[in-house]
Amino acid sequence: MKISIFGLGYVGAVSLACLARDGHQVIGVDIDAAKLELIRAGTTPVVEEGMVDLMASVAASGRVAVTTDVHQAVLDSDISLICVGTPSAANGSQDQGAVLRLARDLGKAIAEKAAPHVLVFRSTLVPGTVEDTLRPIIEAESGKRDGEGFHLCFQPEFLREGSSIRDYDKPPFTVVGANHAYPAERLRELFGHLPCKFLETSVRAAEMMKYCCNNFHALKITFANETARLCEALGVDAFEVMYLVCQDTQLNISPAYLKPGFAFGGSCLPKDLRATSYLAKTRDVELPMLNGILQSNRQHIDRAIAKVLESGCRKVGMLGLSFKTGTDDLRESPLVVLAEQLIGKGIQLAIYDPDVQLSRLLGANRRFIETQLPHIGDLLTPDLDAVIAGADMLIVGVSNAAIFDALATHAKPEQRVLDLVRLPDALSLRAQVEGLCW
Repeated sequence: MKISIFGLGYVGAVSLACLARDGHQVIGVDIDAAKLELIRAGTTPVVEEGMVDLMASVAASGRVAVTTDVHQAVLDSDISLICVGTPSAANGSQDQGAVLRLARDLGKAIAEKAAPHVLVFRSTLVPGTVEDTLRPIIEAESGKRDGEGFHLCFQPEFLREGSSIRDYDKPPFTVVGANHAYPAERLRELFGHLPCKFLETSVRAAEMMKYCCNNFHALKITFANETARLCEALGVDAFEVMYLVCQDTQLNISPAYLKPGFAFGGSCLPKDLRATSYLAKTRDVELPMLNGILQSNRQHIDRAIAKVLESGCRKVGMLGLSFKTGTDDLRESPLVVLAEQLIGKGIQLAIYDPDVQLSRLLGANRRFIETQLPHIGDLLTPDLDAVIAGADMLIVGVSNAAIFDALATHAKPEQRVLDLVRLPDALSLRAQVEGLCW
């Protein structure tokens, strides 16, 4: 097929590479010229396992083109996947500015097409957005009607940063929200070969289930961490308790996130919780449990801050800064919050993250650290051994084999380690190791 992809962040870039790998002609569209140049050169704009080799391969295949021209991309393709960002606004609502602007441009381009064009929204959208907000814009700009001159549908993505290619090839299911058979069948042609169920539903149900999935993932992480805090107070092994809980798979409990650890963050869970709460407020619906999740998550960060301050250590080395091991994504990273708070308390901080190096950061991540976190950027160092050697306390925030090996080799008995990830061989370290809630 001829496919255009709008927005080349994690979802868009991985989708572009995998679709081109599978033999499709793919046009990538983004306003960031740096991303486009990287793809043209066969280099990935995102840090992701397997993306370096895959992007080099598909760029050389001749099946990938990139552009900033929305109009031409629509004319040269049959299906468009919309993967632009929908971040949180200041009040917690969803900032739909990018997708609204794109909808106008898409409508203008569709006006010049004779064949029906399929628009597949993959960005997380508040339920009702496709039908109530985007459809009127596209119909007005194109002069055509949904189901006749074009087709709108919503296909939520389930790609986890750090394992996106594996998740693309083996998703839990494919869910397509569509009001007509034609777009659903085109997407079945595109994704029906994947080893999972292909589920058709309404557009609104597909929009809502994406929020439900992300809210449930956020709930599972918080539930495990709250359990760990209670277990610590009672002198109970939290890992043993959660292991026992996870043995009950009859009621569809997954062990994926049911492990005590550090606070959650990233580009999906915090913003989607805020959007859910905001949406409920506009309908006068109270959601006390969901409304309390971010507060509980913040308490987990505060617990880490308190443990550092209570230690009396003034020289602290942070091993990890991104919100998740294996990515360079700093958006709403709890480790960034932790670093900022410790700096504010006068702690002398040094930071090492194998995936976050200023010389390699691009786009939103680089702008974020340069404009919002320049003081933290100055503390980043590529020298892991130096960070370990110069610290009274080390905070382990990412699961990384090289970091674990360095700690085993260089950590000293007089040093303290605050473990946020459950070190695999904590008892073998010469340093004094303390878990966050274990």
